[in-house]
Amino acid sequence: MSPLVKKLGICLGGLIAVGAAGGWYWHHNSSAGVTFRTEAVTRGDLMPTISASGTVEPQEVIDVGAQIEGQILYFGKDVNGKLVDYGSLVDQGTLLAKIDDSLYTADADNAAATLQQAKAGVTKAVADLGQMKAKLDQAASDWERAQKLGPSDALSQSDYNTYKANYEVAVANVGDDEAAIEQAKATVAQSEAALKKAQQSLAYCTITSPVKGIIIDRRVTIGETVVSSLNTPSLFLIAKDLTQIQVWVSVNEADIGEIHPGQRVTFTVDAYPGQTFEGTVGKVRLNATMTQNVVTYTVEVDTDNADGKLLPYLTANVQFEVAHFHDSLLVPNAALRWYPEPEMVAPDVKAALAAKSGDATAGESDAAASPEPAPTTQPAHSHHKHNESGENSSRGTVWILDGEYVRPVSVRIGSTDGIETQVLSSEDDQLKEGVTVVEGEIRAHDAATTTNPFAPQLFRGGRH
Repeated sequence: MSPLVKKLGICLGGLIAVGAAGGWYWHHNSSAGVTFRTEAVTRGDLMPTISASGTVEPQEVIDVGAQIEGQILYFGKDVNGKLVDYGSLVDQGTLLAKIDDSLYTADADNAAATLQQAKAGVTKAVADLGQMKAKLDQAASDWERAQKLGPSDALSQSDYNTYKANYEVAVANVGDDEAAIEQAKATVAQSEAALKKAQQSLAYCTITSPVKGIIIDRRVTIGETVVSSLNTPSLFLIAKDLTQIQVWVSVNEADIGEIHPGQRVTFTVDAYPGQTFEGTVGKVRLNATMTQNVVTYTVEVDTDNADGKLLPYLTANVQFEVAHFHDSLLVPNAALRWYPEPEMVAPDVKAALAAKSGDATAGESDAAASPEPAPTTQPAHSHHKHNESGENSSRGTVWILDGEYVRPVSVRIGSTDGIETQVLSSEDDQLKEGVTVVEGEIRAHDAATTTNPFAPQLFRGGRH
């Protein structure tokens, strides 16, 4: 054999050896170097909640409007002596604004003059009645004397008839004057009503606060003309008491059955990150609304605001406390969702699963012996209706470490708060406080994909 052929053979053998070593190294690194992410089983309190969003609202708001038309001349002053504006504190009766009253003053003066004229008409009617009664008395005396004499030589028939007619006319005149008095009195009453109306319209030019509170909104400016037609124009919005405030929460119809008056509530607002406020359910409004085929109910949550931190119309992230379980065994929800790759499972577990399935072939692929757990039934909402007795509980599987491998533990689970789940019982009572369960895994080649300490680390978690 020539030296050249020998050299080519040696080089080819070296390349084959290098390739085989590289293949072994790649295969070894692809199946090894796995670090499991674990978390310890804990014991503590679990509080399932219903999450919703709402808006901070004053308990009682008064919309102050104008009942007449006119131009805003000036604003009043609040309790601190400053012009009424947003956030001004006002007492009951505080002047808020003044509307031009020149036309209404003229109407009131005209109504007052009309009333005086009507009263004078009553006086005149009374005087006319007195005069008519005097004439009636004279006519009655003449008629009485004429009746005694009768038509005779002393009293002609013509005079007799005249006395009778005079008497009857006097009686009729008295009746007319009595009716005129009643008419004059009615005119007085009508004029008094017109004056009262004119005075009331004049009074409406002065806008005062009906309650003690704080100005939330000022909707007019000096010089602006308000027009009162079909709708009363709104000038100011006053909150009666901001020390007691409400949160109006929109709750989905699927959750409304878990809400009841007196229920404890916690909530946060973006204005004060990290601070949690407390309240209780006041009432559930029955006038549901539908938006995009989703029915929601408004729930009123009462809360104390003595420090004045909560401002009207802040957005609140609300948690309704549905239940409170004490001293419960808790596992992370991630541990219930994770399951391993076949090569991570303890060999005896795979063999047991293979034997159970009737597959006795020693060379069966790992995929056939993969311990695929039955899907864990996780609650659709964080307040799933479970209890300590296990009623309505579901089954699940968690994985614990067994040397370099993991092995499954079947569990019966109860309620969850969205982060942790209550364990009611476990297979052979293997889960106790302090036992670590696997949440996921990190492969060495995944961790080495980046050297940037600020870049996010990509975990290779189990399938969900």
